[in-house]
Amino acid sequence: MSSQVNVTCQLKNSEIGNVYLMIFLMVETLVGLPGSILALWIFCCRVKLWKSHITFLFNLCLADFLLFVSVPFRIDTHWRGDNWKFGQVWCRINLYMLSVNRSASIAFMTAVALDRYFKVVHPHHCICRLITTLAPKLSAMIWLLVILYRVPLLTTNLLHTEEKTQKKLCRSFHSYKEVPLPLKIHYVAYILEFFLPFVLLLFCSVRIACQVQRVRMDREKVRHAIRAVMVITVVFTFCFMPGVFTGLMGLYIKTYHPDACESYKTWVNLFMVCIGFTYLNSALDPVIYFFSSSVFHDTLKNSLKCKKTTREDIIL
Repeated sequence: MSSQVNVTCQLKNSEIGNVYLMIFLMVETLVGLPGSILALWIFCCRVKLWKSHITFLFNLCLADFLLFVSVPFRIDTHWRGDNWKFGQVWCRINLYMLSVNRSASIAFMTAVALDRYFKVVHPHHCICRLITTLAPKLSAMIWLLVILYRVPLLTTNLLHTEEKTQKKLCRSFHSYKEVPLPLKIHYVAYILEFFLPFVLLLFCSVRIACQVQRVRMDREKVRHAIRAVMVITVVFTFCFMPGVFTGLMGLYIKTYHPDACESYKTWVNLFMVCIGFTYLNSALDPVIYFFSSSVFHDTLKNSLKCKKTTREDIIL
């Protein structure tokens, strides 16, 4: 089967998939946006001592707002049956912002886990001291790297016309006869930025867990650290693994079983649906804040207690 047939296989949209993604993204936004606004309020107005992990969590929160700016356009597109109505330029900008959100979220999740790892396993290491003193500069460097290495998406045509329906498909993942170099970079980055942090998160989890066996360590501190890293690992895996797995399966079938058109279409449609899980990270990030920072945890509890006390005073 030729590459053109594979293009036809991929471009047959699933109506059920579009409805699912539209509803899924709407729920994510309705749940995630209030949580992120609350988190931003706590970071800006209630947190007084900015430790390194607080700095990374704050930047993770900022990354989420890139998603909330971009998602409404995806909701509109799925409502129209995956038909993009906002032009070529905004298509590139929209997909660029979504990719920056994904990359920045992964980077800052990993930074929080590494910070917990060094504070517990190597508390006197020079890297531990550097993270503590240079967290703002490290965050700025992460943003700069993420913004720059996602720039190739802005240089490529990402708006494709479906031959039969003339729909405009705004996608960074598409079947090309010859994949442009900027998109090859994008695809490699999409895969590597999952597997490398995933290995680091597992490593941090295991090493911190081993510290529980050490008598001299503050066990409560170790348990708090491993709980934080485990929550990050679970959220990371749940949000990013489905998209990577289904994407790799689709690529495998296209490369090694080009005649399996129906199987290829199935995996492509599954991949498009699993993209919704990628956006879910912004709705689940407040859970990470809650378990990763005792400052955030205590501030949230105290704020809720104050509101409850105020209401009781008003009633009395």
